[in-house]
Amino acid sequence: MYNIIMSPVRTSFIKSLFKPRRRAVTYDPAHQEPVIHKSICTGEATVGLVDTDTGKYHELRRVTGEKDIVRFCKDAGIDREKIKTIY
Repeated sequence: MYNIIMSPVRTSFIKSLFKPRRRAVTYDPAHQEPVIHKSICTGEATVGLVDTDTGKYHELRRVTGEKDIVRFCKDAGIDREKIKTIY
């Protein structure tokens, strides 16, 4: 009944609303340490930051594989070898 013609500008705007956004990771290396947190029971893995003063873990993202971990390292500006795994 209604024939709506989508212009390229409108189409790109609508696509930009639904695309995943990557946020830059900012942290204080003097007080926080990036880690991979793996569950012993389920094997679920997340990346986050551990406060070196209190030992409290702050989850940032869920990861499904090495590709996600490398992306996190790129966003945070750190080397993959410097991230330790905790359980």
